Amino acid sequence: MGIIARPLSVVEHHSDDLLFAELTHVMAEYGVTHIVLGLPLKLDGTEGPAALEVRTFAEKLRGALSTPVELWDERLSTAQAERAMLDADMSRANRKQRRDKVAAQIFLQSYLDAHRSDFA
Repeated sequence: MGIIARPLSVVEHHSDDLLFAELTHVMAEYGVTHIVLGLPLKLDGTEGPAALEVRTFAEKLRGALSTPVELWDERLSTAQAERAMLDADMSRANRKQRRDKVAAQIFLQSYLDAHRSDFA
């Protein structure tokens, strides 16, 4: 419905073919209509090598899937996730295991909030 972001899983990237197959399965199972990738900008808003890697990967996804692929600023999402898990008194082991999921949920929620009218 495009209202609330929730973490499902972290998909490991062993090869593009396997990743695209897993994404296709998840997209069909959950009725995914958009893919949003976190764009790792530097704190000053400029792009570095990591952002270039994400842009290159986004182009591969666009070529392999018919679903729109968008990029969204993920700056500080990992720090926000860490703070939220610390506030919840989560153990270090649990924080490490869940960090990527929670960070993805945070930047995806930001995307959904900014694009609320697109999903109405």
